[in-house]
Amino acid sequence: MVFSSAIFLFCFLPAVFLLYRLPFGRRWQNALLACASLVFYAFGNLHYVPLFLLSVLLNYATGLLLGGRLQRSKPLIALNIVLNLGILCVFKYTDFLIGNANALFGLTLKPVGLILPIGISFYTFQGLSYTIDVYRKPEEYSRSFLKLLLYISFFPQLIAGPIVRWGDIAAQIDERVCTPEKTSAGIRRFLVGLGKKLLLADTAAIAADAVFAASLPDARLAWLGGICYSLQIYFDFSGYSDMAIGMGRMFGFSLKENFLFPYTADSIRDFWRKWHISLSTWFREYLYIPLGGSRCSRARAALNRLIVFFCTGLWHGANWTFVLWGLGHGLLSSLEGSGIIPVERLQKSIPGRILCRVYTLLAVMLLFTLFRADTVAQGFTMIAAMFRFQALPEGALLLAKLSSPAMCAVLTAALIMALSPLGGRIHAFLTEEHEKELVPDVCCLLLMVLSMLSLAQSGFHPFIYFQF
Repeated sequence: MVFSSAIFLFCFLPAVFLLYRLPFGRRWQNALLACASLVFYAFGNLHYVPLFLLSVLLNYATGLLLGGRLQRSKPLIALNIVLNLGILCVFKYTDFLIGNANALFGLTLKPVGLILPIGISFYTFQGLSYTIDVYRKPEEYSRSFLKLLLYISFFPQLIAGPIVRWGDIAAQIDERVCTPEKTSAGIRRFLVGLGKKLLLADTAAIAADAVFAASLPDARLAWLGGICYSLQIYFDFSGYSDMAIGMGRMFGFSLKENFLFPYTADSIRDFWRKWHISLSTWFREYLYIPLGGSRCSRARAALNRLIVFFCTGLWHGANWTFVLWGLGHGLLSSLEGSGIIPVERLQKSIPGRILCRVYTLLAVMLLFTLFRADTVAQGFTMIAAMFRFQALPEGALLLAKLSSPAMCAVLTAALIMALSPLGGRIHAFLTEEHEKELVPDVCCLLLMVLSMLSLAQSGFHPFIYFQF
């Protein structure tokens, strides 16, 4: 079940929200949200609910031991890390490793074909965050299995983030306030995210998918595909984060921002301060700093960045396209940190700042083109096509199909929302808490109507998401 599905929008979320508002106290609310989150997860794949509960139980037991008799036990936390990452690697990377072993050593091992449990990358990292934080501060462990289950399983952030730290949410599990203003702002934030997903991301995906399916892309198609996919992945991911943050507000939680208009960044390092903030923060706190961070020689700091970005790429998926995407960001970040790419000096002048922003956008888009490709060869073919300025018949035919007025209008709106300061002002106006302000409510109501029309046009049916 995804947030933009009819079963979620018209059945699951309204039912949970209404039950949550019954006057039965905090324990009822926590138990309801935990149970609802398990039901939500079961829609993705019922068979993996026991695996999910095993992961939660593993981290709960580790937390009890680290907060009790085995405080600061290095063997215990090491075992916990190995078990958590081991479960993740078995399900996510087994076939990837088998395929590479076959290619390297001429073996004929058969793929295992394990189905990837939904959200395993996110809930594994949240579990690790909890146990590592308890290892560092034993007094922060939870005696309540229900509270830890709610923390890890909370359905707004279970399958697509943001990755929430225990220290940021523990107090809210015990005490939180639902005000009319907060609820209204949460609903509007959810509708803005839904609009991003259904109206902007899904429209950009139509163009991106068509371009990447073309057999002979020319420069026009390649640039269109790279731009559209960059818009798609941003509005898709940030839309889900908006919906998660909005639903959190509806239930009284305050989740941290996960995207801060990353396409306005003027360096790769600035981009990662604004893109998927919860993931970059996780890697900084639990990998980069333990490796030594930047408190070492430039060469070692550059190596630390490459290790972190290699892991970041691999976390996104078991494909060399993701790994090379991560290493590309790591290389550019290291070159900026060492001064070889002099972004700090260039940012002191207006022309320099413009140049830095163009460089950042170009680098991010080229790397996202590789990220989107099915294979490394396809990714480099698409990038090469961008700089091979020749018109091909297939390109002209496909461009004609993708240049409808509606498509052009939506992509123009997406570019404004992603690149312009106006996009930030519109987003803030629609999502911030207001008292007796009707304009944001009316705008979000219109956005909801357009989203529902898009949902209906896509042929969604309320009961197609049962996958038991």
